[in-house]
Amino acid sequence: MKGVGGGRFAPSPTGPLHLGSLLAAVASFLDARRQGVAWHVRLDDLDTPRNAAGADQAILVALERHGLHWDGPVVRQSERLPRYHEALDVLARQGLLFYCRCPRRRLRDHATYPGTCRRHTAPRPDSAVRLRVDDARVSLTDLVQGEQHWRLAEAGGDFVVRRRDGLFAYQLATAVDDGDGAVTRVIRGRDLLDTTARQVLVMQRLGLPVPVYGHVPLLVDRAGRKLSKQNHAAPLDLDRPADNLRRVLPALGLDGAPADAGSEALLSWAADRFDLARVPRHDSVS
Repeated sequence: MKGVGGGRFAPSPTGPLHLGSLLAAVASFLDARRQGVAWHVRLDDLDTPRNAAGADQAILVALERHGLHWDGPVVRQSERLPRYHEALDVLARQGLLFYCRCPRRRLRDHATYPGTCRRHTAPRPDSAVRLRVDDARVSLTDLVQGEQHWRLAEAGGDFVVRRRDGLFAYQLATAVDDGDGAVTRVIRGRDLLDTTARQVLVMQRLGLPVPVYGHVPLLVDRAGRKLSKQNHAAPLDLDRPADNLRRVLPALGLDGAPADAGSEALLSWAADRFDLARVPRHDSVS
């Protein structure tokens, strides 16, 4: 019987999984199994212009082929739009939102949002919606990276919660979904560490429970670039799931995996030994 709460893996269906995304999936899966809680899969499919046809099913097939079996139904952000509308209304009633028409090119030279449109608190067309951060500070203990502290006015400033094209922004949707109570542990890649403060702030403003976080190292190529779809990382070879797992487990501090084990046996072996305290903080070369 699984305990209360759970972990999650939340890929965007913009293409097939690669070794880097497999590492994140395995880390969250092993943590959930080690903690005795459910492991959920959520498809972060709100960015419809970037979604690739068939990628959602391809991701699920890849997870199954690697023995990464999830608990409960697959959640799709595209089916949770009413919840995001409700969250935006709550933030609006608190007077925390404003409407921004600043083009990206005007903001490129600013490390933090300069507050140009902050006075526009009434809805207006052709605008992104931003959340005021004011003097908000966020602190947490990351289960891998240790103590983290942010003053949001110095870490990007007021940020977009609904895009100019009308789509809900990543920060809002992720905060709402990770704060819904079913997710109590967010184990994901180190590249997302700096987004955490914004998501925690949204949860706090909405009165949602904040999960614990752990940001694991990345797989990088020999040039030090993160393995990603943008960097043309090769899709996983679904005919070699055990080999793929053996390539990512050392990045989680799990050396010496049995050479002749299949994917299910490898995950069982790894779950018995997985410990976030022993996961390296540094990235690994694929």
